[in-house]
Amino acid sequence: MPTATSTQQAPEVRVPARERPASGSLLLLIAVCTAVTAANIYLAAPLLPLIAHDFGTVPSAVTWIASVAQFGYAAGLLFFAPLGDRVNRRPLVAGLSVATTVALVVAAVAPGTAALAAAVFAAAAATVVPQLLVPLVAERAPADRRARHVAAVIAGLFTGIVAARVLGGLAGQSFGWRWVFAGSAVLTLALGLATALALPTERRTRRGALFSGIAELPGLLRRSPDLWRACLRQAGMFGAWSALWTTLALLLTGPPYGLSTATAGFFGLFGLTSTAVAPLAGGLVDRFGAARVVGTAYLLAAVAVPLFWLGGQVLVALCAAAIAIHAALVASHVANQTLALTTTSTPATANTAYVVSGFAGGALASAAAGPAFGHWGWGGVCAVAGVWLALGWAGTASRPGRQERSAR
Repeated sequence: MPTATSTQQAPEVRVPARERPASGSLLLLIAVCTAVTAANIYLAAPLLPLIAHDFGTVPSAVTWIASVAQFGYAAGLLFFAPLGDRVNRRPLVAGLSVATTVALVVAAVAPGTAALAAAVFAAAAATVVPQLLVPLVAERAPADRRARHVAAVIAGLFTGIVAARVLGGLAGQSFGWRWVFAGSAVLTLALGLATALALPTERRTRRGALFSGIAELPGLLRRSPDLWRACLRQAGMFGAWSALWTTLALLLTGPPYGLSTATAGFFGLFGLTSTAVAPLAGGLVDRFGAARVVGTAYLLAAVAVPLFWLGGQVLVALCAAAIAIHAALVASHVANQTLALTTTSTPATANTAYVVSGFAGGALASAAAGPAFGHWGWGGVCAVAGVWLALGWAGTASRPGRQERSAR
C-alpha cells in the first residue's frame, strides 16, 4: 500500500515561512472567516418556507434550492480548492470573497426560483474560502497538535452553519429572506478581504497547468486508500446529516409542531454541540488516531437516526437526536479531514477530493430527502439518512491503512 512518502508527485518547492505555526490571532481570524463564509452554503435552508410563500408555492417544492447550494459548493471545490497547491492564497481568497458577495446580492433581488437557484449556486461555488484555509492551517501546525488546529477551524465552520439556521431564520422572519442574503453579502466581503490581507505571502513553484489539480484527483484517490476511505466515510456521514437538517424546517413548521420560521430557527442552537465537540475530537485524534474516532462517531449517528424518527412526534427525542448527530458529524469530520490533509504531499488537492466527496454525498442526500418527505413524510427522510449512513460505513469495513492508524 503506498504511503504519503512513497506516492510520486510533481516536484514542489515549499516556502520555509509556511512551516511556522499560525499565530493565535490569525487562527482566530481564519475561524471567524470560515464561520461567515460557510453560513452562505446553508443560508437558504431555514428560509425555505418564506421563499415558498413569496413565490406562491409549497415549501416542499423549493427544497431543491438547498441542494443546489451544496452542488455549487462541490463544483467550486473541484475547480478552486486545488489552486491552494499552485497559487498565492491571498489574491485567491480576496477574489472569491468578492465573487461570493456579488452572487449573494443577485440572490437578494432574484425575481423567481430559477434566478434564485442560479445565484445560490454561484455564491456557494465561490464560497470555498474555508477549504483554502484549512490546508494552510494544517501545514503550519506542529505535528502533535495538527488535529487540534484543524478542529479550531472546523469549529468555526459549524458555528457558521448554526448561525445560518438560527440567525437566518430570525432575520428572515423579521425582515424578509431577501435581507438575509444582503446582510450575508456585507459580512462575506468584510471578513474575506480582512483575512486575505492577514494571510502570509506565498511563492508557488509547483509545475503544471493552473487547473491540473482536477486531473490529478482520480490518481490521487487510487494511490491513497486512506484518502479514499476518508472521502467515503464523510460522504455517508454528511449525507445522513444533510438529509435530516435540510428538511427539518419543513417538519417543525408543519404538523404536528406548527412552529413559526423564527422559532424553528432556534432549533439550530443544538448545532452548537459541534463547536464544543470539535476541540475534544481534535485532541482524541491526536492521541488515539482517526479510525477509532470515526468508528465512535458512526456508532453515535446510528443511534441518532432512530431518535430522529421518533422525534417526528416527540420533541424531546428530536432534541436528543439533534445533539447526537451534530456530535457525530463534527467528530467524524475532524478525524477524516486530518487524515485527508496528511496522507499525501499535496494537501490542497487531497482536501479537494475529501470535501467534494462529502458535499456530493450531502447534496445527493438532500435531493433525495425532499421527495421522500413529500411522499412518505418524516419517516422517509429518516430512511434516506439511514441508507447514506450504511453506505458510508461500508468504507470502514476494510482494515485501516498505515496513515490512518498513525494519524496523530
